[in-house]
Amino acid sequence: MNGNAAPRRVGDGTTTSARTKLERGRGALGPALELVHTGRAPTRAVLTAELGVTRATAGAVAAELEALGLIRVDSSPRGAGGTQGRPSHRLSVAEDGPVALAAQVHPDGFRAALVGLGGRIVATAPGQVTVSADPAQVLGAVVEAGAELLAASGRRCIGAGLAVPSAVAEPEGTALNPLHLAWPPGSPVRAVFAECVKAAGIDGPAMTGNDVNLAALAEHRHGAGRSAQHLLCVATGHRGVGGALVLDGRLHSGSSGLALEVGHLTVNPEGRPCHCGSRGCLDVEADPLAFLTAAGRNPGPEVSLLAQARDLLRTEYADPSVRAAAEELIDRLGLGLAGLVNILNPDRIILGGLHRELLQADPERLRAVVADRSLWGRSGGVPILPCTLDHNSLVGAAELAWQPVLDDPLGALGALSAPGPTG
Repeated sequence: MNGNAAPRRVGDGTTTSARTKLERGRGALGPALELVHTGRAPTRAVLTAELGVTRATAGAVAAELEALGLIRVDSSPRGAGGTQGRPSHRLSVAEDGPVALAAQVHPDGFRAALVGLGGRIVATAPGQVTVSADPAQVLGAVVEAGAELLAASGRRCIGAGLAVPSAVAEPEGTALNPLHLAWPPGSPVRAVFAECVKAAGIDGPAMTGNDVNLAALAEHRHGAGRSAQHLLCVATGHRGVGGALVLDGRLHSGSSGLALEVGHLTVNPEGRPCHCGSRGCLDVEADPLAFLTAAGRNPGPEVSLLAQARDLLRTEYADPSVRAAAEELIDRLGLGLAGLVNILNPDRIILGGLHRELLQADPERLRAVVADRSLWGRSGGVPILPCTLDHNSLVGAAELAWQPVLDDPLGALGALSAPGPTG
């Protein structure tokens, strides 16, 4: 065959080479969407380089993602984006595109939100403060709030994700230890959540995960953990302490979803009794209740323990009793982090909840404790940073729902019916 001969046409008028490009490009839809979703491909030139495809294929991929309503391609000549010549087309997530329903439950309340690509919170329902001992009642209420948000937005929903303050066993989706919720251990939260989502007429899969795991996932994709290969996240929310680990760029949840229960590291052998039966666990030595108690404050019922602890740290840090309590918690937290650094050797640590506030109150003290107590810390130090996303567990819950779309945009969107509830 002559090398300059025109490609043979097939029955529908598409050339053989064009069809091959189309098929190759569709195989790259998922990776391309994830690159735009995480902000790693702001232009078509970067997308081309990251995917390792031709400019024509990258252009076809971007065009198809735009046709699906997932991204926007801006070809206007503002700002440079390519290497030479005219600026590369800029890529961004579609601001009016589909959303995921995200829900979070914690001891002091629950909240629903709509989250688009890029980790953008589109809308949130006012947080509720009453969490009953019946998971079905709570999850029904939070899904109902989410369905109202969907109806008001008119957006297409691709699925739903739920964050809970408990280890979630896989593959069953049961909450093994929701100790601060008064829910029965082993509650089938994923099945109950899925039933509530279906009953509300919301399309797409319903996923569930541990709140700190999901916070780490969100921060790794959109926040303080972006670009880290081995990311350790430790956080204290309203009660207790949780941890999560991203290994080689992927959330590590262990063989059955129970990895990194850091709350039960012993950091004070003579310390407070823990609900696990031990003493001096991080869970009871470095959470908001521990801080308020150490500062000699009696927490009230008006607002959450986390809000009270944050307010005390921010407004009364000059008080000797508050400063001493903060230093005590920093030392306990640093001891726990040092042990984790010795075992896991992360390239970055991020802290959430009250731990973020403690880091900001006295960053040098915490970093010094970790460096002094850990082998890897002495060899150069591990960056310790505050989490940067508001409602990162909610954003992470949405990431669960978005994952099937990131894996296979055409297949996932094709499996969904038209928009969610409208009334």
